[in-house]
Amino acid sequence: MTSTPVQLTVRIDPHKCVGSTMCIQYAPGVFALNADRQSSVINAAGEPAERLRAAAEQCPMEAIVLEDANTGERIFP
Repeated sequence: MTSTPVQLTVRIDPHKCVGSTMCIQYAPGVFALNADRQSSVINAAGEPAERLRAAAEQCPMEAIVLEDANTGERIFP
């Protein structure tokens, strides 16, 4: 029996983001800095879920929120 990969929604909490760019290093297809030098989501489907998870885990401020797109369950943090 194969499991279906979890589809993730990703967002940045602008009150926590300090613009460390760790997310861009781990998932450059998803994140970019905006005019305020904070990360923003440019393409949520731009990298595999594993890279999104790695980017979220490396964020020093836990500003990246990952949720299951189907259930709304928070995956990280």
